[in-house]
Amino acid sequence: MASSAGTPRRLVIVESPTKARTIVGYLGDDYDVEASVGHIRDLPTPSELPADMKKGPFGKFAVDVDNGFEPYYRIDPGKKKKVAELRKLLKDADELYLATDEDREGEAIAWHLQQVLKPKIPVKRMVFHEITPEAIARALENTRELDIDLVDAQETRRILDRLYGYEVSPVLWRKVRAGLSAGRVQSVATRLVVERERERMAFVSADYWDLDLALAVPGGAGSFAARLASYHGTRVASGRDFDDRGQLKKGSDVVVLDEATATSLANQLNTSAKDSLEVTGLETKPYSRRPAAPFTTSTLQQEAGRKLRMSSRQAMRVAQSLYENGYITYMRTDSPALSSQAIGAARAQISELYGPEYVPSSPRMYSSKQKSAQEAHEAIRPSGDSFRTPAQVSSQLRGDEYKLYDLIWKRTVASQMADAKGSTATMRITADLGEGKDAGFTASGTVITFRGFLAAYEEGRDAERYDSGSDESRLPDVKEGQPLTVASAEADGHVTSPPPRFTEASLVKRLEELGIGRPSTYAAIISTIQDRGYVTNRGSALVPSWLAFSVVRLLEEHFGSLVDYQFTAGLEGDLDQIAGGSLGRTDWLNGFYFGGEGGTGLKPTVDDLGEIDAREVNTIRIADGIDLRVGRFGPYLEVAGAEGEDPKRVSVPEDLAPDELTADKARELIESQGDGDRELGTEPESGHTIVAKTGRFGPYVTEVLPEDEAKPTRGKAKPKPRTGSLLKSMDLATVTLEDALKLLNLPREVGTSEDGTVITAQNGRYGPYLKKGTDSRSLETEDQIFTITLEEAEKIYAQPKQRGRRAATPPLKELGEDPQSKKPVVVKDGRFGPYVTDGETNATLRKDDDVETLTPARGFELLAEKRAKGPAKKKPAAKKAPAKKAPAKKTTAAKTTAAKTTAAKTTAAKKTTAAKKTTAGKTTAAKKAGPKTP
Repeated sequence: MASSAGTPRRLVIVESPTKARTIVGYLGDDYDVEASVGHIRDLPTPSELPADMKKGPFGKFAVDVDNGFEPYYRIDPGKKKKVAELRKLLKDADELYLATDEDREGEAIAWHLQQVLKPKIPVKRMVFHEITPEAIARALENTRELDIDLVDAQETRRILDRLYGYEVSPVLWRKVRAGLSAGRVQSVATRLVVERERERMAFVSADYWDLDLALAVPGGAGSFAARLASYHGTRVASGRDFDDRGQLKKGSDVVVLDEATATSLANQLNTSAKDSLEVTGLETKPYSRRPAAPFTTSTLQQEAGRKLRMSSRQAMRVAQSLYENGYITYMRTDSPALSSQAIGAARAQISELYGPEYVPSSPRMYSSKQKSAQEAHEAIRPSGDSFRTPAQVSSQLRGDEYKLYDLIWKRTVASQMADAKGSTATMRITADLGEGKDAGFTASGTVITFRGFLAAYEEGRDAERYDSGSDESRLPDVKEGQPLTVASAEADGHVTSPPPRFTEASLVKRLEELGIGRPSTYAAIISTIQDRGYVTNRGSALVPSWLAFSVVRLLEEHFGSLVDYQFTAGLEGDLDQIAGGSLGRTDWLNGFYFGGEGGTGLKPTVDDLGEIDAREVNTIRIADGIDLRVGRFGPYLEVAGAEGEDPKRVSVPEDLAPDELTADKARELIESQGDGDRELGTEPESGHTIVAKTGRFGPYVTEVLPEDEAKPTRGKAKPKPRTGSLLKSMDLATVTLEDALKLLNLPREVGTSEDGTVITAQNGRYGPYLKKGTDSRSLETEDQIFTITLEEAEKIYAQPKQRGRRAATPPLKELGEDPQSKKPVVVKDGRFGPYVTDGETNATLRKDDDVETLTPARGFELLAEKRAKGPAKKKPAAKKAPAKKAPAKKTTAAKTTAAKTTAAKTTAAKKTTAAKKTTAGKTTAAKKAGPKTP
C-alpha cells in the first residue's frame, strides 16, 4: 500500500514475530512491522560454498584468513522467502527502521539486513529496552546510525568461533570420536564440570561425631538447639576442618570425637551432668540486611533455577516471551541498575502496597561488580513507567510466564525497599563434667523486628558444602549465669562431603565470576554441552560423561591456552575493546590465528601438535590393572589378562556417575560380569555351550560354535551363532539356561490356523508380536511370546486390523486462537513427538518445551517461526542427461559470472581496508562491502 499524500510510509524490521505483533499495535497505519526471525545470513559450511569457491581462499572456513579475514556470507536458504517479503515491503516504504535488539547480535542482524536489502531510502537504527507505547514512541524520536564497532565485535566473535571449531574439532574426531565439537566457551564450561568431578573422585571422606542437643531453662516452656563447640577446653572438629584427603587441615588445633566418646558424653549429659549447665557468655548485636540487586541475565537464570526449577534455556525462553509481549524490559543485560522512572515506579508501589515505612529515605543505586560488565541496558524489571502487579497480569499470563514475571516483580520491588532489621544473639554455655573437665556449647539466633524487603522477597542460595542451617531460631530471654538443663542429648555421626557438583545456577555463577562468556550466552553454553553428550543432569546436578573426560584431557594437554580460564576471559575483554572501537578487528584475528608477540597462535599450535596417543587420551586409571576406556560405542572397563591373553572388557552402566566408579565398584562390576561371558550350560541337541554376554545393544545370550563349525565352507557364508536379546524382565546375572534356550529358539511356532498358515510368536524392535504370513499383530506382554495358545492367537486375528493411520486422538492441550491465522491452536502427539498446529501449519515442540507448561504465546511463536521458514522444498526429480552430450563446460555466462565474482572479491578487499579509515557515518555505507553474498 503506497503512502498517503504528505505522510511517509515506514517499514520497521524487528527480530521476532511475537515482538512484531506487539509493536504493530502501538504504531499507526503508516507503519509496516515485519520480523526477520533472527539472522538472515551467516557463514556457510565449506560444503555449501559455490563450486568455484571450494578450492579457493574461502574453501576451508568460508573466511579468507590470508586477506584480512574476509568472511563469505550466504543468505540462509530458509530465509530467502523472508528476504523476498521484506524487499517487497521496502518498495512501498519511504523510511526503513532497523529495530533489532541493541546488542552485538542485534546490531549485526541490522547490518546484514541493510547489506542484503540495499535500501535506497533513509535508514534509521531504532532501539528500545522495553516494549510499551511510551518506550516505542521515545525510540522513534531518538534513532541513531548503525554502530559498526558493535558489528565488528560480533563478526570477530563469529569468525573466532569458526576458526576455533574448524581447527580443533577435527582433532577430536581423529583421537576421541567422530562428530564431536570443540568451542571457545563450551570447552571451558565442560572443563569446569569435569574438574569438579575429578575433585569428587579424588575425595576421601572422614568420620567425626558431635551431639544433637536440646537445652531448656528450668521451669520454662520449650527448648532450643545448641551446638557442641569444645570438649575439655579444645574446639571440637567439624566438616570444614578436614581436607579432601580425609585428613585434618594443617594447623587445626581441634579434637575429633569418635562414636564412643560422643556416646559417653551424651549419656553423661542425659544423667549425671543434666543440670550442670550455665550461661557463661551472652552477646547481642544489631542485625541489618540489605536486599539483593535487581536481576541481570545471570542472576535471573540462577534464581529461576533455584526457586522455579527452570533450566537456563527455559528461563531465557520464558523471559524472551515476556519481553516481546511487553511485560518486562530487555532480558539480556549485565547491569543491575534501574532507570529513574523504574525507581520511581518501585518506590510508589512499595508505599502503596506495604506502607511508607518500607520506603528508604533515598533511592538505592546498584552497579555491577564484574569488571567486564558492559551495562548497556538497565536491569531486568517489569516494563512501563508504572509496574503491573502479578495479580494484575494473572489473567493474561499462565504457568511459567506468570511464575517468572512474579519473580521479576518481587525482586525489582524488594531491591528498593528498606533493610530488614533485628538483633542477633550468641549464647555461650558451659557444662561441668566433673574432675575438672567441661564441655562448651554455643547457641545463636536472629530475631527480626522489622521485615523490610523480606516482606516482598528473599533471595535463594545454592547448596553449600558446609551448611550449618538457618540461624534465625529464637532464643530464650536469659542472663549470664543463668542455669540450664539438658532436654535431650544424642550422639550424632557425620561423614565429610565432597565438593558439590555444579548445578546450572552455580555453573552460571562460576562462569560469570571468571568472566567467561556473556550472560546472554550462558543458556546456550549449557544447552550445547548437554546436547553434545558432555554433561547430563541428575536432578539439578550436572554430571560429566566419560566422553567429556577424554575431550577435556586432550584439550588440556595439547590446547592448554584455549581452555585456560584467564585466556578465555581475556577474549571477552578483547571483544569488548573491538566493540568500543579501541581495538582493530583484523589485527586481533591475526594475532589469535597466526600468533604474534606474547602468545602462540591457533594455526601454529594445530600445525605442531605432534603425536597424540589416542589410547592414552581415552584412558582413565581406576585401580591397578583396571582402566576405564572411552570407546567408539561408550565407556568400558579393561582388565589386564594373564600373559599372552587378551584383556577382559566389562561394560559400565550408563547411569553410573564417574565419581561412583571407585576401585571397589569396578571390581564388583568385573566380578558380576566376569570376562563378559557367563557360561549357562550346554544345548542338549547340538552340544554347544550357551553363554550370557553384554554387548553394544545390551545383554544377550548366544551359542559358542566349535572351531570346525565356525569355519566358512566354500561357496557359503561363515556360519553365525544363534543369539537372542534378553527380555526386559530378565537380568544378566540371573538368566538361566532354560531362559536362554527359549530365547534362542525364537520365533516360537504357536500353531497352524484353519487356512493352513503357521502363526509364530516373536520379539521385535517394537516389542512382542504375532506373525501369520505377512500379517503381524502386537502382543501386550513379553511373557505371551512363550505362553499364548493357538486359540488365543486366532481370537486376536479375528479382530479387525487397524489399517493406515490410527483414529484421531484428542489434543493434549488447547491454546486458543492464533492471532495470525485466527484458527484454534492445539497441541497434539505425533510420530516425532508433540507438536502445535492450527490445522494448516504444524510446528514440533523444542527439546525444552514441556506440554504441561507450554503457554499460548510460546505455541503461537513456534507456528510463526514455522510459517516464516516456509514449506520444505521438495527435491526435484532427477532428469536424464541427453544422450551423447559432451562433457560439461562452463558457458560464457558462467565464465562472466566467475570473473565478476573474482573482481568483486578484489574490489571488496580494497573497500574494506579503505573503509576502516573512514568516520563511523561513512563506514556504515562503505566499510562492509567486503563480505560476499551469493
